[in-house]
Amino acid sequence: MSRSLKLGAALVGFGVLLSQLGHLLVYQLQFGPSAETVQSSGAHAYFPAVAKTSIGLGAAALLASLLIIGATRFVTGRPVRAIRGGPTYVSVLGALFTIQLISFGLQETVESIVAGGAIPTAPHLLLLGTVGQLPVAVVAALALKWILVRVESAVLGLGTVVASTRFALATVPAVLLPRTLRLEPAAIEACPAVYIKRGPPPSLRSLLS
Repeated sequence: MSRSLKLGAALVGFGVLLSQLGHLLVYQLQFGPSAETVQSSGAHAYFPAVAKTSIGLGAAALLASLLIIGATRFVTGRPVRAIRGGPTYVSVLGALFTIQLISFGLQETVESIVAGGAIPTAPHLLLLGTVGQLPVAVVAALALKWILVRVESAVLGLGTVVASTRFALATVPAVLLPRTLRLEPAAIEACPAVYIKRGPPPSLRSLLS
């Protein structure tokens, strides 16, 4: 898989997860103190579990990324530097906001259909989605811009360390062989007569046969 496809898949995954945080913010601004009640009843009854799962997955992904970066720095003994040519902050922000906004619009539309209510209009979804999703995307883009390019560099650094370790382990058996075993092939080539297996004399072999 190419680098652009990996980056795109990561942004889509993070965007879908982050849209749930934006959803929380939208309902908090729209309903105030009763937002929690609205989000846990009727067609929204599923939302608390989905929100908790999304937050947990996002936190796990962030922790795993930081562990990879920290492990690479510990193994290599130097800071993990960002790979040149990574995505710009504006491109990451635009991608996240678009994905979050689409996810929010689809989610609200499906909820309205399930509840049997009126489907929200596009301007309404765009306004609410922008108010709730844009602040989340702004903060998340800053973090992802820093993490994504360093995780890729960290993975490449760990791959180099693993490859060099395998090469070193592969050379250990040859180094640890007994001296006689390592020198015997050369001695055979230099003095073949010395290593000819002994047996009975030819006259005795003829009598035995």
